[in-house]
Amino acid sequence: MRAMRADVEALDIADVTANWVNAAVLQHQIDERVKALADHAHTPLFFGRLDYLHAPGAESAEGGEGEPPAGGGSQEWRCYIGRRHVHDADGDPMVIDWRAPVSQPFYRASKKDPLDVALRRRFGYTGGELTAYEDEDLTDPAEAEKGVASKLLQAEIERPRVGPMRDIVATIQPEQDEIVRAGLGGTVCVQGGPGTGKTAVGLHRVAYLLYAYRERLARTGTLVIGPNRSFLHYIEQVLPALGELEVRQATVGDLVAHRTRAEVRGEDRAAAAALKGDARMGEVLRRAVRSGVTMPTEPCVVVRGSRRWRVPAYEIEELVRELLARDIRYEAARAALPQRIAHAVLVRMEAAGEAPDDRVQDTVARNAAVKAAVKAVWPPVDPAKLVLRLLSEPDFLAERAEGLLTAEEQKLLLWEKPARSVKSAKWSAADVVLIDEVADLVERTPSLGHVVLDEAQDLSPMQYRAVGRRCSTGSVTVLGDLAQGTTPWATGSWGEALAHMGKPDGRIEELTAGFRVPREVIAYASRLLPEIAPGLAEVTSVRESAGSLEIRRVEAGELDGAVLAACREALGREGSVGLIAADARVAGLAGALSAAGVPFLAPGEEASAVVRLTLVPVSLAKGLEYDYVVLDEPAAVVAGEPDGRTGLRRLYVALTRAVSGLWVVHGADLPTQLAA
Repeated sequence: MRAMRADVEALDIADVTANWVNAAVLQHQIDERVKALADHAHTPLFFGRLDYLHAPGAESAEGGEGEPPAGGGSQEWRCYIGRRHVHDADGDPMVIDWRAPVSQPFYRASKKDPLDVALRRRFGYTGGELTAYEDEDLTDPAEAEKGVASKLLQAEIERPRVGPMRDIVATIQPEQDEIVRAGLGGTVCVQGGPGTGKTAVGLHRVAYLLYAYRERLARTGTLVIGPNRSFLHYIEQVLPALGELEVRQATVGDLVAHRTRAEVRGEDRAAAAALKGDARMGEVLRRAVRSGVTMPTEPCVVVRGSRRWRVPAYEIEELVRELLARDIRYEAARAALPQRIAHAVLVRMEAAGEAPDDRVQDTVARNAAVKAAVKAVWPPVDPAKLVLRLLSEPDFLAERAEGLLTAEEQKLLLWEKPARSVKSAKWSAADVVLIDEVADLVERTPSLGHVVLDEAQDLSPMQYRAVGRRCSTGSVTVLGDLAQGTTPWATGSWGEALAHMGKPDGRIEELTAGFRVPREVIAYASRLLPEIAPGLAEVTSVRESAGSLEIRRVEAGELDGAVLAACREALGREGSVGLIAADARVAGLAGALSAAGVPFLAPGEEASAVVRLTLVPVSLAKGLEYDYVVLDEPAAVVAGEPDGRTGLRRLYVALTRAVSGLWVVHGADLPTQLAA
């Protein structure tokens, strides 16, 4: 890898470009290549080996067929599988990228279907140092009967979680690999319970698509959308470890704020936020955008030299109605109207014996009389001003919401204290999504090639629409768990969510094998499923960890002390520790930890060997994972939500953040589903 990087750095481009612009572009590409070849000291370059019975295709091995194994038969071929492609001085591959077709059998081959693989070897590492290996003979019928699980695979899955999320490239399972390698053309929705690896699958899918469709996605772009910035910080190192440095990450709030330039300074009540996120608001806004269009009452008279050309009002009205019927974006129609009026003038010129061309039509379209006529019937729209008016003027809202929203719902939407201007408006997060919708109705939102949307179950229909228009001509990978929906507007089904995104034909996949949460813990949390997500399949964990769950009942006055004791017990073991508590309890626990001299971090801060405890408000726990979790007062978690079902879903999230062990410490009674 160092030699490959040195080769790139040594390139001399002084005499290979025609001008300084080409030289600058080429130098930038070289710099990016050098950056991509950076070595990660504690990330092993290869993790597996395949011994094929026959030589795989040359094109599959990135320009080489692999090397014959030392001492092996002439019909055997060996490929080392890793995170990156590495070649020697002659250009022959030493390590094959895990995304290459020739690497696929490492994940898919089985004793029942060996895919022409004689032997699969897995390598084990400790801190970047090779410490173990394990061979699996896929041609031995006796081995096929045993069905022994890989010990190295189990050890990698159970390795302590310290620091940001890491890749799972060495442990991808066949059902996960099928989703990762799905083509770019289709939309995939992954329903996965806690610990099934859906987030990792989505990130590895981005890496695969960038490998298989690099040129196309370099033009159109990729984006990973997460629920909050703490979550994005947690996952931000996964793609760079796989050699992908240019993938943008954002929240839905980041996207709409960037487009609208509106600052979120207010907050809605839950009922108002849910209504603003309702799909019916899309039609209300469409009506509001078009409400400014009026029919002309005066003709348009264009003066050119000594001639006057008159287009009557009824003819302009026909043009306006035709554009409205086409239902194209507001600004596109507004730009087309002067051209239509100018064309009507040219028809009259031709009838009078003149021979105008396209330049004349463009000149007429820019004529002051035509501009005035267009402005009168099709005025410009400012998205923020339109939403401000909709939320401030009862009569304007009533006219646009007729037949869509009840009088009570309209009253719920209206601001108690209307803002005087856009700058003074205290926009809520839901308001900014409405402005974004209007902005798209006015001018088309640019589309990306592929978007990964994680924790998607918590989005409102209007937020789904905001994401969908950013991949309107591309595809999307949707990741989530219906049982973890903790917003009042959480989606009820993935089919409904995909329809809001404009991707109704998306394929829905379900992951039910758990690799993160111990079996004892996930079984305990799954007691809530009949209440929070009836009909959803329970996750079956492959991990057995005896004693991984402990429930401690204490007196109410002793709760803080018992929580501190559980934290100290967890810190006595190897790995990260998360103390998860209801948001209202966080400040008090922070004071107790400080008073006891126990250092702690906030979500998103980097853990270290010295400070391994993170104090996590339950509202930010989704998507995070810790080796050990201390859960403070489940009853307070449930009570902190606007309704019981949402509270139980929030509790389900908190219960399933543990990788190795969970302490549930409570002074109040547990929810009835967990009390037995």
